[in-house]
Amino acid sequence: MNIEFGARTREARKINEKSWSIVQSFVKGDTPEDRIKQRCVIATGDLAFAELMRFNNDPVNAGIGAIRKGAPIFTDIRMAQVGITKRGHKCDVKCVLDEGADIARDTGVTRTSAGFMALEKELNGAIIVIGNAPSAALTVCGMIHKGLRPGLLVATPVGFVNAAESKELVRTLEVPSITCVGTRGGTPVAVAVVNELVEIAART
Repeated sequence: MNIEFGARTREARKINEKSWSIVQSFVKGDTPEDRIKQRCVIATGDLAFAELMRFNNDPVNAGIGAIRKGAPIFTDIRMAQVGITKRGHKCDVKCVLDEGADIARDTGVTRTSAGFMALEKELNGAIIVIGNAPSAALTVCGMIHKGLRPGLLVATPVGFVNAAESKELVRTLEVPSITCVGTRGGTPVAVAVVNELVEIAART
């Protein structure tokens, strides 16, 4: 059963059902990983995107567990914070841009990097969602090397400066992660991953 917390009206449900039907005719499978790939294809409008997704260190079970525990979700930008469904879970969804202004000012790092640095003590066991900022992904990787252990790291930053490289680095870490390959990605992909995890957690 597809719950689809984001589709609240009859028309929205019809559009959603048709989208899933079209995508599933091309992207086969019904495993949790398949469902996440399919939702990312819907989010991007790109059938090829399914082949770009990578799942490391049992991230689906880790994500479901974190969601069921009500672990906080920290996003790199407000677009991701707004896009993640608030239904079907009890997780507090926060944007790191609300923190770390002094760190950004004093060190010159990006505001997203500074936000994650400021919230370091709250990130263990949390779900970290980075859809836009490669700099933040690199910062979080550095924090993980120093002992940070998030419950799940979703990293799909987009662009031509450190986006591909930061995701490659994430995949070398011994933490549960969901990423995509190359310069493509973005906040819609990261949001799609988390929202499908929420639905999987509610269905199973």
